[in-house]
Parts: sequence; C-alpha cells; structure tokens
Amino acid sequence: MKAFRSILITLLLAVSVQAAGQAECQVKCQEKGQADEPRVAARLQYNREGRFKIVQLADTHVIAGDPRSERAIQNINAVLDAEKPDFVIHTGDIVFGEPAGPSAQKALQPLADRGIPFAVALGNHDSDFDLTREEIYNLILSFPGNVNTSAEPGINGFSNDILTLSGKDGIERVLYLFDSGSREYPAGIKSWGYVHSDQIDWYRRCSDWFSNLNGGSPVPALAFFHIPFPEYRQALGDASKKARFLTGNLGEEPAVPLFNTGLYTAMREKGDVQGVVTGHDHNNDFVMLWQGFFFIYGRYGGCDTVYNDLKPNGARVFEFTEGDKGFRTWIRFSDGRVEQERYLFPGMKTLSDTPQK
Repeated sequence: MKAFRSILITLLLAVSVQAAGQAECQVKCQEKGQADEPRVAARLQYNREGRFKIVQLADTHVIAGDPRSERAIQNINAVLDAEKPDFVIHTGDIVFGEPAGPSAQKALQPLADRGIPFAVALGNHDSDFDLTREEIYNLILSFPGNVNTSAEPGINGFSNDILTLSGKDGIERVLYLFDSGSREYPAGIKSWGYVHSDQIDWYRRCSDWFSNLNGGSPVPALAFFHIPFPEYRQALGDASKKARFLTGNLGEEPAVPLFNTGLYTAMREKGDVQGVVTGHDHNNDFVMLWQGFFFIYGRYGGCDTVYNDLKPNGARVFEFTEGDKGFRTWIRFSDGRVEQERYLFPGMKTLSDTPQK
C-alpha cells in the first residue's frame, strides 16, 4: 500500500507540474505567434542537486511463467536499486512470448514497486505474440507510473512521445521517443521496421516549436527508439578509426532497415539532436562518435529466452546536469560493476576529448 501511495503522489505531482508548464509554454508561444504546441508526455525537473538520472532498459524479453526470465527481473531490480534513477526509458522488446500482457507487467512491476515514472518506445517483438501493437501499448499506458500519451492520429506507430527536462531558466533538453515499428514489406521487400516520413515530419514540427520558444536556437535533444537506423552501419564503415571513435562492445553487425527514410538527415538539419539511443542488437553496447553525432546502444537487459553473448546483463545510464549541454553515460551491470563511463558534449572530435576550460 505504501508503494502505491508513493506512486499516486508522484503522478499527481507530475500532472500539476505538467499543467503549469503547459500554461507557461502556451503564453510564451502565443506571444511569439506560434501555434500547434506539441503534446509533451512529461515535463521533467532537475532534482535539488541540479541533476537528473535516466536508466535505459533494453531488450528485457520477458516471458511470464518462464524461469529463463528470472535473470532479467533480477537485473532490473539490481540496476534500479544501485542507480535510484529519477526516470526510466524502456527502448522496447519488453516481452518475448505469450501471454504478452502478464509478461509486460512482470517486466515493468519493479518500476511500479519503487514509484519510478517511465516511458516506453516499443520494440519489434512487443507485438509479435497474442496482443496487437495497439493492444500492448494501451495496456502499458494503464501501468502505474507510465507517462506515455495515447497514439496521435495520422502518425505511424504508437510510442511517439516527447519528454522535456527543465531547470530554473526553462526547458534545457528535449527527449524524443519514436516507434521504429516491427517489420516492413514495401514493394514486397522484407525489412526491419523504421521511422516513417510522417513521424519525421512530426519531429521537424516539434523541433521548430522548441527552437522558436528558445529564441530561435535549437534545444539540445536525444532520441530513443528500438531499431537502429542505417547510419549505424555507415558510421561503422570507417573501421580504422574505431579506437578513437568507439567505446564498448561491437559484437554483431547492426540489424538496420533496408530503407533509409532520412531521420538522421532531419536531425542534422534541425541541429538539436546530439545523438540517438537504441537497443535491438543484443551483442552491442557501444558509444560511437561520427560526424559530431553520438550513436549509442543500451546494454542488453534480458535473459536466456533469446540469444545473448554479452554477460552479465545490465542497463545504460544517463545523467544530466542543469546548465550543461553535455551529459554523462555509463553501463551498470547486474553484478554492480560500472564500465564505459563517458562525458559526452557538443564539439567532441574523438571520445578521448575533454572539455576546454
């Protein structure tokens, strides 16, 4: 009962903060002659120390009633207890079998037990079983602590959402969540899913809105989704420079879609997104810097219901500091160890760079 009371208080506070933020935002945008304010799933605030920590869960692949899933649940509990995050983003493949509903609940229950708010970007396997993509997404919306919004009409997918992180001077960072789909068959050609053109149009409109609100300057952003886009492979093509531009494990070729819809190009044109964060490929957990942009994998968080050669399992962590356009990231393992600690910031030339004072 105490845990659920804490969750209720958390949600009520989030609603009141979001309503206040929306009202303030609307006034400012009306003054600037703007319309069509984007829907924001959660308006996050730095803690008293001026920091905000997010744990990314990736590819938990839980099957309710299957003992092979227990290692995934143990990992989630261990990471949450060690990191005590302010927020969690699950980048998909939450479940890997029937019954999908109880499997999702088992995977997300550790968040509810701790009163941690969270958002989800659906993975390709989440709709492979006894629930459609819409059904499992609507079920996730009903879980305590979930902040995702209902699917927006006219946009492909379901888990397309926006989170903002604000300090005393307003919005400092935007976090975009995209539904990268499951599998696609354009012209009969089998491909992994991808972010569609209407989703990219949505992102462009939102990016412009936040930039205009910020006096014409792009607001620093990160994007979270499940299936990596084709530029992951393109960036890896410069193999001779991996030691300077890649840190972490590269255990398999990125399983990217065959079709490039231009999401990376849109992000570079808008100038706000500093990097993308994905899952999907269980044997990769690296950070890669290419063309001044960060390509980031989460750490496989699942169990033995599906292939996994990276052991032990774990999760990627992000920490933001008020007033800082950079951010810290690291991998927390289920056994408590930490690796790949990096401070990533705009203007980095190699991953060994340090900020100029």
